[in-house]
Parts: sequence; structure tokens; C-alpha cells
Amino acid sequence: MDIRFLVIEGNIGVGKTSLARMLSKEYDAKLVLEQFADNPFLPKFYRDRDRYSFALELTFLADRYNQIKKEAFNFDLFHNLLIADYYFTKSAIFARNTLKKDEYTLFRRIFDIIFESMPKPDLYVYLHADTDTLVKNIEIRGRNYERDMEPTYLENIKTGYINYLKHIKDFPILILDTNSIDFVHNLNQYNRIKEIIFNSEYKLGINHANL
Repeated sequence: MDIRFLVIEGNIGVGKTSLARMLSKEYDAKLVLEQFADNPFLPKFYRDRDRYSFALELTFLADRYNQIKKEAFNFDLFHNLLIADYYFTKSAIFARNTLKKDEYTLFRRIFDIIFESMPKPDLYVYLHADTDTLVKNIEIRGRNYERDMEPTYLENIKTGYINYLKHIKDFPILILDTNSIDFVHNLNQYNRIKEIIFNSEYKLGINHANL
């Protein structure tokens, strides 16, 4: 495929940022990483979700819109490839899981208006992992504000991704099961992922590939 805008997505702790960093380094790509640590509502949200969920999701919506639009529409002439470790649709997926019904209705109205103007990726790679695997990965990286994250929250996010991606027809989505691989420490497995991403053709909507 002729890929100029590649998205690596997935649940919390699945390794999307690690893979995005590895690919961008090898292909000398422009790397766009989500600036989640700068969101002042994130630690508050993990302590009191009901109180801070709407503020959190609106802040993420604005930040993701500004960053993706800026990077994609002002493409660096010195790079042929843009790789991001998230996409704008993430806002709708997480908001559906965290917001109350009336809050989500309002949020979704804003999201749909903005989404129409967003650049679409040439390929969207979704890294899938079971909840137990995600919990272990989160424990290993040891971020303080993720300590109290419940497995049911991760399970709901995973379900939200799959349900939402089923309705995407504007760009190809590649789902990769990463439960039994360690592409960070296993070069052969990393090379296999590269081959699948860059040396294959995919139809619009959901595609699967075996690792």
C-alpha cells in the first residue's frame, strides 16, 4: 500500500506507542504521540470519574483535533510518512464508555461536526490484547494515575473499539492480535508486523491478518 498517514491504535497498555516509535525510527517518519500526560483532568478522572469525565473528554477532544489537524495538514516535506499512536475517533470511543447518556449525546454532536473535516488515515492498525494482558502491561509501566484502573474499564474500552470500528467504511482497518507476541523484544515478530503493514493491500473497513 502507498501509506503516508499510518495510525497505530489500541486499548490502554497494548503497546501502540512502542510500535509507533519503532516504526517511525526505522522509516524516518514524522511521529505524532498523544499528549495525554498534559491533560490536567486525567489524574482527577481516575479518582472521581463521575465528576471529571465530561471535562476530561472535552479537553481530549480539543487537544486531539488540534494536534492531528496541525500535523496532517502541515506535513513535513522532509518526511514521506506520518505515524500517530492514536486517531481522532478515540475521543468518541472513550467518551461513549465514560459519559452519562445526556452528556454523550451532546459530546457526540460536537464530535460529528468536527470529524467531517479531519484527514483520514491510509491505514488504521488496531492492536488487540485480552484484558489480562493489558493489566500486566499497565502494572509493568507503573504510572501512578493508572494504579486504580479496573479491569472492567479496560474491557468496556475494548468492546467500544470493536463496536465503533465495525461502522468505519472511510479507510482500511487492520486488526492484529498481539496476545502471544512481544514485538518490542522479538525482532522476528516485529519484522512480521512490518511486512503485514507495508507489504499488503487492504479493503475499506475491517481486515484481519495472522501474525
